[in-house]
Amino acid sequence: MPLEVNQAIDEGKNVLIEGTQGTFLSLYHGTYPYCTSKDVTASAACSDVGVGPKKIDDVIIVFKAFITRVGAGPFQGEISPEEAEKRGWSEIGTVTGRTRRVAPFNFELAKRAVMLNSASQAAVTKIDVLFPECKGAKSYADLSANAKAFIAKVENETMVPVTLIGTGPGALDMVDRRKTL
Repeated sequence: MPLEVNQAIDEGKNVLIEGTQGTFLSLYHGTYPYCTSKDVTASAACSDVGVGPKKIDDVIIVFKAFITRVGAGPFQGEISPEEAEKRGWSEIGTVTGRTRRVAPFNFELAKRAVMLNSASQAAVTKIDVLFPECKGAKSYADLSANAKAFIAKVENETMVPVTLIGTGPGALDMVDRRKTL
């Protein structure tokens, strides 16, 4: 596969390389031993498929509008399961079937994740869970003032534009700002 990916890039084709898990579950940047068995940053994803750093034009980092974690380990800002349920943030791990631990968005972790991944853009998912009035919105103008303020704070704190905003569970429940910013 690495040769095919490099050939496609050399031919000027767009190639999507998707990483796994979150930056702070990385073997090198996570909270050992509460992490995965490898590096999961953007540079590691490129290395995994044999793509050199000069061949990358954009790194889109994906943030959830609130933080979740499965299993043990330190978790700054964690709220109780009851509070998570009250806020509508409760989730069950799709692989483990365990209840996810929950915390509000952490801007310091977001800034560090942008730095570690050399992110040039950001996507924010589950804005509709944080701000239910935004469910199904298709344009930035349709977002509430509170949602827009949250997106602006993410942009100001991380210094990268939020170009994709998830507004529901469907693949097309998305505000796409890539052509307008």
